Amino acid sequence: MIQELNERSREIFRTLVDEYVRTGEPVGSRTISKRLPGALSPASVRNAMADLEAAGLLAAPHASAGRQPTDLGLRFFVDGLLQLGDLASDERSAIEAACEESGRAFDDVLQSATGLLSGLSHHAGVVVAPKQEAAFRHVEFVSLAPDRALAIVAHENGAVENRVVALGPGVTPQALIRAGNYLSSRLAGRTLDEARDEILRELARHEAELDALSRRVVEAGLATWSGGNAPGERATLIVKGQANLLDDVRALADLERIRDLFDKLDRGEHMMQLIDLTQEAEGVSIFIGADNELFRLSGCSTIVAPASDEGGRFIGALGVIGPTRMNYARIIPMVDYTAKVVGRLLS
Repeated sequence: MIQELNERSREIFRTLVDEYVRTGEPVGSRTISKRLPGALSPASVRNAMADLEAAGLLAAPHASAGRQPTDLGLRFFVDGLLQLGDLASDERSAIEAACEESGRAFDDVLQSATGLLSGLSHHAGVVVAPKQEAAFRHVEFVSLAPDRALAIVAHENGAVENRVVALGPGVTPQALIRAGNYLSSRLAGRTLDEARDEILRELARHEAELDALSRRVVEAGLATWSGGNAPGERATLIVKGQANLLDDVRALADLERIRDLFDKLDRGEHMMQLIDLTQEAEGVSIFIGADNELFRLSGCSTIVAPASDEGGRFIGALGVIGPTRMNYARIIPMVDYTAKVVGRLLS
C-alpha cells in the first residue's frame, strides 16, 4: 500500500507519524503544513489525510481535526518509511559497560541488559530466555513407596532437583541403585538433551547392562525429567520498568488494559510464543498492537531481537515494551546492539 501512495502523501504521512511519536497527540493539517518544506496549504493536507484515513492508515480518536496513525498505519510506516537513527557512541559504551560489569553469569547479564534497555528507552525492558539446562553430576533414586521413588539430581552448577517418579509395583532397592549408577555414568558432565538419545538407543538395543526392573526405573526417570513443565516454566522472563508504561495512561480504560498486560507478563503468558517468533527471525522483530496477542488490547508494541552465541545457539530474546507511539528509529538499533553484546558476552 505504501508503494501506491504518491510522494506528497508519503511525505504527509511520514510527517504526521513523526509528530505523533514526538507529542503523543493527534496531528492537525495546519501543523503538518507548517512542518513540510514545500508550500502546501492546510486544505491540500486535509485532502491527502482523508485519503490516508480511507486507506485505514489514519484515524480520528475523537471529534477533532487531528488524526493519528492506526496500528496498520504504524506497521506500514515501520516497514516502508522509517529511517533508522545511529546509536550514539555514549549509548554503545553504556550498553557494553553495563553488561560487562555484571560478569558472565547468565542471569546477571540478562538482568543488567533488561534494566539498561528500560533506562535508555524510558519504557519497559524485557528479556525472555529458554531455561538453561545445567549439566548433570549425579543421579540417585530413593524409595518412597512400593510404586514410587524420589529422583535426586545434582547438577554441576551446584543446584539439586528432586522429582517423584511413578514406577509401578515390584521395583527393588537394588534396581534403584543400579538405575542411578547407570544414569550417573551416562549423564555426568552432560545435559539431558545431550545424552537422552544415546541412552534411549542403548535401552532399545538392550546394550545397557541393566535388568528389566532397573530398565523400568531408567525409562520412568527419563520420562519424568523430560516432561512435566508447563510452557511458562520453560522460559526465564525478566521485565523491568513496568511503571514507565503508565506514563501515557490518560483514561481508566487505558489503565485497565495496562494492568491486564502486567498480569499476563507476571503469569508468563504468550512468552514461549514470543521466543518462537523471535528465534526464527533474522534480526529485530517489531510487534505493533494487534500483531501479537500479548499486546493486542494493551495499546502497546514491542521491539525485540534474538541474542545468539558465537556458535549460533539461541540464548534469548531482548526487547522493549512501550506505547505504539514509541520512537522506533531510536529504539530498534538500541535493542539490536544490546542483543549482539549479550550474545558475545555469553558465548
